[in-house]
Amino acid sequence: MVDSPGTALEWADVVVVGARCAGSATATALAAAGRDVVVLDAATLPSDTLSTHLLWPAGLAELGRLGALAAVEALGAPRLTEAFAHGGGYGVGAAFPAVDGIDYSMCVRRTGFDDALARTAVAAGAQVRQRRRVTAVLWDGHRCAGVRYVDAAGRIGEIRAKLVVGADGRRSTVARAVGADEPFLTVPSGRDCYFAYWRDAPDAARHVAAQWRAGADLGTAFPCDDGLVLSLVQPPVETGGGRGPGEAERRYTAALERIPPLTERLRGCERVGRVRSATGIASYFRRSTGPGWALPGDSGHFKDPVTAQGIRDALHYGRTLGEAVADVLDDPVALDAVLTEWERRRIVECREIFHWTNRLARGEAMRPLEIELYRAAVDDPDLARLTTGIFARTRRPAELYTPARALRLAAGALRHQRDDLPAVLADLARELRDAARDRHTTRTTLRGKSSRGAAPKPRSSLTTAGPGEHHA
Repeated sequence: MVDSPGTALEWADVVVVGARCAGSATATALAAAGRDVVVLDAATLPSDTLSTHLLWPAGLAELGRLGALAAVEALGAPRLTEAFAHGGGYGVGAAFPAVDGIDYSMCVRRTGFDDALARTAVAAGAQVRQRRRVTAVLWDGHRCAGVRYVDAAGRIGEIRAKLVVGADGRRSTVARAVGADEPFLTVPSGRDCYFAYWRDAPDAARHVAAQWRAGADLGTAFPCDDGLVLSLVQPPVETGGGRGPGEAERRYTAALERIPPLTERLRGCERVGRVRSATGIASYFRRSTGPGWALPGDSGHFKDPVTAQGIRDALHYGRTLGEAVADVLDDPVALDAVLTEWERRRIVECREIFHWTNRLARGEAMRPLEIELYRAAVDDPDLARLTTGIFARTRRPAELYTPARALRLAAGALRHQRDDLPAVLADLARELRDAARDRHTTRTTLRGKSSRGAAPKPRSSLTTAGPGEHHA
């Protein structure tokens, strides 16, 4: 067995596929621990990618832990010090909870943000190589042993490594190659997502991250860098709708018209660029580790953008993956055990916010208990802070839906919405059913065991014989 003619062969401790959030975080942690890390990305950096890019305080804290916060703040996005949510006729404002002393959020466009992360990885000692498209995963028996790639000039290269990290997004090449691209749990969203940037008005409240609910629509306004504001709408999925030219513009404009407070927020603003879209969204968990491979970021786990958790989780679980494996890369048995535990920990830590996100992604009008929650939060600052804390990952959804609070919300809904008693009772029954279903899913599918039955079957036919030897 011989290498293909013209194939460049090299070795590294770890090869990371994808240089954005999860990939750069993983590489930074590994390089800081003295490991030889090569990061490959098919794109040219800096460049944009589809993302709503709101960072809660926990996400900014992750940047601080990686040493990237100063570079990101230098991009000029304003500090968002107030969260505002309006729905059911009630507007609720709250300060952000502090994480590592950071009590504000930021909305930073991905072009500059991802470049800052990649530069941080390089400063830590990682090699970041652009315009390298990974085409295959290499194997040594049943163990992942590296990748094959093609560079911008068409040259083929191979990197043999002790660990392959697939940080290459929802359509992950690595996940597909190792047979892990089919989720073991998936929940389709009831919402589509459309967003655009606007040149913000001179008198705009650029310290407020705002969200509005109107009917079944949801819309946001997040001030970001370069004097812009990101305005996102998530209307219900439109069955049978078109996908041709102008469809995103049509749906975005129609949703804005159905959310008058958001339209008012954008008064005096000028649209910049086209409307971008994400449709056919589904939240999921994939098997995320195996012999010699791991999937941090969206490649292994994804939540609907309605709660803006993706960047924080990509940074956090990329960093913790790198920190966890740095000392055991030379011992395959120990490495696989650490990978299994890392995956188990992510499942356990993310399953509750996964359920919470899926509820908000239903694409329905606000229900009686939701309306009562907003009404109660207007007069109860602790309740408003608790709700904001759930989004910021400093509090748990279970703290909101305690039996005592659920009873109070139900009683309040019955009292304040007595003209719609059947709807209140139906909503209460649904909440009980949904809570039971989520508990069942947590105890079974998301019980925190990463070895669920047989391991995925690799889909790459390439094999390697061992260190220093050749493969076909």
